[in-house]
Amino acid sequence: MPWYRLILLCLLAVFVRTAAALDSQDFLPPEQAFKLTATAETADKVELHWQIVEGYHLYRDKTKFQSQTEAIQLEQASMPEGVTEHDPSLGEVVVYRNALDVVLPLINQSRETQLKLLVKYQGCADVGVCYPPQKVLLDVVLPAAQPSANSGALNQFVKGLKGLTPGLFSEELLPPEQAFQFFASLKGPHTLQASWQIAEGYYLYKDKLSVKLQGATQTQLTPLQLPEGAAYHDAEFGQVQIYRNQISADVPLLRGSSAAETIKLLAKFQGCADRGVCYPPMQAEVSLDLPSADALPQAKPAAVAELSEQDKIVNALRHDSLALTLFSFFGFGLLLAFTPCVFPMIPILSGIIVGHGDQIGTRKAFLLSLSYVFASALMYTLFGILAALFGSNLQATFQEPWVIAVFSGLFVVLSLSMFGFYHLELPKSLQSALHHSSDKHRDGSCLGAGIMGALSSLIVGPCVAAPLAAALIYIGQTGDVVLGGSALFVMGLGMGAPLLLLGASAGKLLPKAGDWLNATKAVFGVAMLAVAVWMLSRILPAAVTMFLWSLLLIIPAIFLGAIDPLPTSVTGWRKLWKGLGIIMLVFGILQLIGLSAGNSNPLQPLQGMALNAQAQLVEGLSFQRVASVAELEQRIQQASASGKPVMLDFYADWCISCKEMEAYTFTDGQVKQQLANFVLLQADVTANNEADKALLKRFELVGPPGIIFFGADGRERVAQRVIGYQDAATFLKTLQQL
Repeated sequence: MPWYRLILLCLLAVFVRTAAALDSQDFLPPEQAFKLTATAETADKVELHWQIVEGYHLYRDKTKFQSQTEAIQLEQASMPEGVTEHDPSLGEVVVYRNALDVVLPLINQSRETQLKLLVKYQGCADVGVCYPPQKVLLDVVLPAAQPSANSGALNQFVKGLKGLTPGLFSEELLPPEQAFQFFASLKGPHTLQASWQIAEGYYLYKDKLSVKLQGATQTQLTPLQLPEGAAYHDAEFGQVQIYRNQISADVPLLRGSSAAETIKLLAKFQGCADRGVCYPPMQAEVSLDLPSADALPQAKPAAVAELSEQDKIVNALRHDSLALTLFSFFGFGLLLAFTPCVFPMIPILSGIIVGHGDQIGTRKAFLLSLSYVFASALMYTLFGILAALFGSNLQATFQEPWVIAVFSGLFVVLSLSMFGFYHLELPKSLQSALHHSSDKHRDGSCLGAGIMGALSSLIVGPCVAAPLAAALIYIGQTGDVVLGGSALFVMGLGMGAPLLLLGASAGKLLPKAGDWLNATKAVFGVAMLAVAVWMLSRILPAAVTMFLWSLLLIIPAIFLGAIDPLPTSVTGWRKLWKGLGIIMLVFGILQLIGLSAGNSNPLQPLQGMALNAQAQLVEGLSFQRVASVAELEQRIQQASASGKPVMLDFYADWCISCKEMEAYTFTDGQVKQQLANFVLLQADVTANNEADKALLKRFELVGPPGIIFFGADGRERVAQRVIGYQDAATFLKTLQQL
């Protein structure tokens, strides 16, 4: 026998002996190895007790508690010291043996009498076999009042029994055919009903349910339409929807013949037990005898439930190829480049290019633009990954008043240099050193352009739109920062593509010297002042902002010759600039008039001042503000009790798309009519405090704008989520789908 066969035979013998030894060990189920009970002597304290079988141990740092009752919060649990041991995999750990008693204080201000407590723990057998993390949902009865002395012992005994989780009394899991029973029946010659009966303590995944026909048949099924499931965060699949107790769905049939026939229906599904054990994918087959049909109406397939825009993009990230994903996000970036949120970046980059005067060339202008766009794309990627992984929004952080004021001042300084008040340049000694250490196209200005690009992406960049939100959701759910980060980077490049075209053409389109160059620099100086006013509008009163806009129109209009007479012989260009100056002057004066009349909208300065007494002021929607998750849940419950749907709008003062929705979409008459029966709620997350972050996290949003709809049953209509700006016509289509 060859030597390698002998070695293989020996290894196989050792493996078989080891496997037999392990198999000979009768390992207990986790609920028997670690028997958990919960009791409550008072309404603000729960006592948990684990009875740990000899030869087993629990990890201290794997023991966690979470309240599933909204009105009850948990304080820090009081846990014993434990024993320090060396684990081969985890190193030095603290474990418990024999028994573990934990006192869990509660914050129960509303004096609830029922607590749903999620307990997570993990343990091992001493022989080296570890159980997966366990999740047990306990229904703990909290006493409403202090028990009397005569019946105290009996009451505590009864409450101790009620606090036990039902899973502790059933040592074995139910077989899959008992935990999840599938039924199918006919509701007529053209409709069947598919139903699943789910045992208590078990649930089915919505996206794992499907039905189809087997064998040769002239009948077809329309797509399975399932009701909204309960939101659930699964350790394996992330955020999912699940069903408990029972789920039924009607499935219309498309029959190709009116003759009677027998069809075989195959159902596929997958579910889990609450204790943390999941079943493999299951299937069941049912035969149905279709009766003959008198007529064959053309059955229309039920409309497939649409996903929200960002959910469609998330699914594409999961399934599309890398090349297709990157190409798609580049296209998304191109579309975002033409949104009002990105427009302020154009005068910033143009000012950087024009600021170089007659020394600018095509190559230099393109390098400056590339540095600006590349740094901006890198910043989108960086803050996107951080926001998805750690739940922070750097754009919101950079909307602090002092940050806005500092950078507005920076743009004022840059604009004044455009007007020739002074020149911004490096010290001569540093310029000389850079010149000798680098070529003429890398004199340090590319670094400055890159810094401006990075800061612009945070301060004047876009609000959260569907592609950006989808990438952040994907990273947060999967942890795949490579794919998600690559998509964000390519999206940033797409947003900067028009800026690259501007840089590539600057050397040819912009003049090299002369009076025209000075006029061009002045124009971009005014544009930078406009960026500064636009940024200050987030923190200044509306009246002050309107006054600044009027100054920005009137003063440049005077420099354009709006009040100067034209000579008899003048060029057409001079007439064009004078006409533009007159328009700016008139509009600026109208803003001052509107400001004195109490208006604060610079785009409609004379709003409400019409002579016609019947003219009505166009107003937007009237929202009720919610400041916390608890207040939101209370308002939704109140609306559900009244049979009314709810619209929740996420808003921030620094969100340009939010203000667009407020000015153009929410003022539309048809939109207001469609929302007449809705309870309108608004979460103002301008401050970005802990309550604001909790509201955003509740719906896995990274920032505004975002609109969430709830039906009259109090459940969210996920497919109709609105992320980013929608005009009135598009928003009406969304409302009609509710």
